[in-house]
Amino acid sequence: MSQAYIKAEEINLGQEQLSLLKDRKSTVAFSDEPINTTQLEQIFEATRWAASCFNEQPWRFIVATKENETLYKKVLNGINPHNQNWAKNAPVLMIAIAKKTFSMNGAENKHSWHDVGLAVGNMSAQATAMGLYLHQMAGIVKENIHQDFEISEDFEVVSAIALGYKLPIEEVPEDLKARESKERTRKEFSEFIYNVDWEKSTFKP
Repeated sequence: MSQAYIKAEEINLGQEQLSLLKDRKSTVAFSDEPINTTQLEQIFEATRWAASCFNEQPWRFIVATKENETLYKKVLNGINPHNQNWAKNAPVLMIAIAKKTFSMNGAENKHSWHDVGLAVGNMSAQATAMGLYLHQMAGIVKENIHQDFEISEDFEVVSAIALGYKLPIEEVPEDLKARESKERTRKEFSEFIYNVDWEKSTFKP
């Protein structure tokens, strides 16, 4: 690795992959434009190739489109009211779930949430590449989800996900406009990369 000290914003993000990640945004201003089955299949193809501990692939997803009104309402019922306010506009809602044990021996899989995160990371990158937006939500009502879908004890609800196209800023409702327009920021390398000792870094801010 080069020892030249550069700020994160000075790195050349012209490379396609980095630009893709930088363009990702957790929008709260979803359009109701539908997403078709082919698009969803492309997104899930990227999702299933995520890395996982012992290749367990512990991720599971409940996927509801507005075409399936009953399922969509069940998923929406598992999202807290604050998030429902904007998530209800997305054409696709999902619940991300982790299998808590390994299939090969029944032992606890302490990395299951980590691996679900990797899968959703793939999902997010693919969605961004397709001009779509994905927003993960920790604000969920796990009890509702487990009860409504009769999810067994071997599985744990991780998050909810909204997926869809983004509204033009001029069409964003006033109560969401400030949040939608907020600038995205990231920590400098020196704040999370320690190449000397714990919390010690030669990477300059």
